[in-house]
This record gives sequence, structure tokens and C-alpha cells, in this order.
Amino acid sequence: MSTTFLKELSNDYEKLFETELGYDVVIYSGEEPNAKEFHVHSNILCIRSQYFRSAFSNEWTEKIDGKFIFKKPNISPQLFNIILRFIYCGNIELKNLQGPDVLKLLIAVDELNIGSLITHIQEYLIENRTEFLHQNPTGILETVYQHETFVDLWDFCLENICEKPTILFNSDKFINLKASLLELLLKRDDLNMNEIKIWEKLLIWCFSQQNVNVNNDPTKWSEENIIKIKEELHRFIPLIQFYNIEPADFFYKVYCYKDILPQDLIHGLLEFHIVPNMKQKTNLPFSRKQDLKYHLDSILIEPDSILLLTSWIDKKDSSHYDKKNVPYDFKLLYRSSRDGIDSNSFHTNCDNKGATIWVAKIKDSTQLVGGYNPLDWSGDSGYKATVNSFLFSTTDGKNISTAKLSYVNMTSCAIYCSRAHGPSMGNLNCINDNWLYNSYDNGDRYPKIGIPAHFIVENYEVFQVTKNN
Repeated sequence: MSTTFLKELSNDYEKLFETELGYDVVIYSGEEPNAKEFHVHSNILCIRSQYFRSAFSNEWTEKIDGKFIFKKPNISPQLFNIILRFIYCGNIELKNLQGPDVLKLLIAVDELNIGSLITHIQEYLIENRTEFLHQNPTGILETVYQHETFVDLWDFCLENICEKPTILFNSDKFINLKASLLELLLKRDDLNMNEIKIWEKLLIWCFSQQNVNVNNDPTKWSEENIIKIKEELHRFIPLIQFYNIEPADFFYKVYCYKDILPQDLIHGLLEFHIVPNMKQKTNLPFSRKQDLKYHLDSILIEPDSILLLTSWIDKKDSSHYDKKNVPYDFKLLYRSSRDGIDSNSFHTNCDNKGATIWVAKIKDSTQLVGGYNPLDWSGDSGYKATVNSFLFSTTDGKNISTAKLSYVNMTSCAIYCSRAHGPSMGNLNCINDNWLYNSYDNGDRYPKIGIPAHFIVENYEVFQVTKNN
């Protein structure tokens, strides 16, 4: 019975809002040509909103012809109508709003200090509009950061960016991120990003602040450039885990910037990489956590490639999976630079292990080639059939997010198994470090994606793919 009465009460207040009977407040919302005038009641506004309660008690607003006047050009009529209906009858409908509009509504509700609605809208955004963060991560992060009451949304944004750093760091607006926010992110121990990639992105950000071309040779920088970049970098240096960067990456991607780094740091890193059993010289304030279920033991591709590989295996959109629901484990079975690049070593490590992903780096280039075999590599059985195998290729080095993908065309020739061959698939044949991509009269067994007709592999890795428990 009480529910019926509450519904009836809500309907009566909604009628009061719509009929404007006895109103004593005029609110001008939005800007021309989309402005609108609302006629409402001061006693209801006072009861439901701390902002209006303070406005009336402290006489913030003017009064004309017996009516209180409020001007809110920053809140659109559409959003103000939603807010007023909630104030009058306790109902709110958000499903017809896109993520950015819901965020604008939240900002308006925060300004009007309607506490219960602040919590509700944050929950709605987190549960139903997670894609909004991808649309403008820099702007959204800064907006949420500026509002102390958006605690839940702030935690959600940080956790999502740390889990999938490419949301922010690969955004074309990343260079516009405020230094304080970048510093806050780099202090996080759960930032799921390879340390050398963090360093590279930090450099891009710093260079953009000083209008320095990222491709310029640092040995040709002016003294003024060096001083300015050093000043820009200074606050971030303690936040980079330099000792966790691989030796080759240190030499080619860090040491070349020695003029903008503290000399004691460079000396310590050189000693660490050159002198056997040398301990690091600095005490790091924190160390980034590694989620073992999300770990990819690769020196050829980035750890966060695991989500992309998983989506390719299951033929899903690249954003289908996140760190919390990765359905596969990827276990390193073979690395040619460690185990030997001959075909026999490949089979010793990879036969009878079921489904595998392999990735190979072409010598003297940034190109990677890889593939997925959902079967196995054992025996001298020749061709094996499957509809789920694929090849991929990228010229962006460790970053496979731009890779071209090629699912098998001729399923009867998907996988080729021979003790004399490494991971061979369709038109692609591997013998030791010598790889050939042959064209056949009956067509390409996988659609062409820019794999060279002949190439030498510098290094390649094979990972066992198993379902998570």
C-alpha cells in the first residue's frame, strides 16, 4: 500500500513541476539559441539541494517582480530538465544519454550539490557507459580529477587506464595531459606497461611540451633544448624503473639521451649492465606489480599484447577482453636465441604441446611475423586442416596493435608439420632461420598481408596457449 502512495505522491509533484502552479523561482538554463526558462518552487529546491538551500539563505540571487532569478548558462536545458524532474519526483532516466552527456549531467549535479544523485550517476557510468573513457581519456581524466566528490569514478578511471594503458598513452591527446596527472599515473605500481614503453611515452610527452621533434637526433640538440628538456623531465626521473629495462633497450633507447639524464644514473646503469653480478645503485621508491595471469614472457612483443592475441584467437573485437577476463594462459615454450634456431630445437620444445602462438622478428628490420596454430606441431604428417589458424604481420616492432591479420583461406593446408621445418603454415615455410613465402598456382592459403617472399629471422618465440581454469 505504501508503495502505491509513494507513486501517487511522485506523480503529484511531477504535475506541480509541469503546471508551474504557484512558482516563485525562474531559472534560465543554457545559452541562446538553445536557452530555456524554467518556473519552479523555492521550498522544493531548498529541501532537495544544498546549493539552492545556501543560495536562498545567503541571498545569493536577485529577485525581480517577486520571483527569484537564477542563471545557469553552463547547464543545458535538456540536463536541467532531468535534474528538476529528479528534484520534484525522485525519478531519473539516463539510458537515452551518451557517456559524455552523462558526465556533463554529473558535473551539473555536483554543482547543485545533490549528493544521492552524484553517487547514482557515477555508478551508472561505471556499469553502463565504460566506453566513454576511450573517447577522450585525457579530457575525462582531468575533468574527474577536478571534482573531489567523484571518488568512485576517479578510482574507476585510474584502474582502467592502469589496466589498459593504451587507452590514454596511445591517444592523440596524450601530449595534452597535465604534468601533475602524468606524475600521478607514473607513481602507480599497477601501471600495466613495459618500462621501456613508459620511458618512450614520457619522452614524447616531454618533447611536445618543448616543441622538440621526437625524431631529431639528440646529439644535434642545442644547449637550450637540453636544459629545457632536463627541467621538464626532472620530476619524472625517479618514477621510471630504469634498472628493469632490457640491456638492448637501454643502449638504443635510453643511453642515447644521456645528456638529459642525471650522470650518476647513467653511470650506475652502465655499471649494472656491464659488470657481472652488479647490484643497482638506487633504491626505487616502488616496483610495478606483475599480474602473473596477465604476464607474457616475451622480448619481441609487449606484455599487453596478450589481450590482442586472445581476441584474435576467439575472433572477437580487440576491446572484447580486459585484464580481468583473459581466457588463456601463454607459456613460453621456445626462444630461438636461447634454445637454438634449428628446426630440431623447435620440435624438441614445442611438439605435443597443443595450441601455440609464434612470433618472429625479421633480421635488419622492425617487421614481426607471427601465427596461431590451434592444433600441434608434432610428427611428419604434412599438412593439417583447421579453420581457426591465422597469420599476422606488423612493421611497428613490439607494438602489434597495428598488425594485419590473415585467417586461413585454404583450410586443408593450414598447418604444415615436418621434423625438418619450424613453424610452417600455408604458404609460409620455415627451415632453421631461413623462411620462404611461396605463391602457388591454386592461390594463397592465407590472404597476403605483406610477408616477404624470403627473409632471415633474427629471433622467434613460441607460446603454448591453454585455457584458464
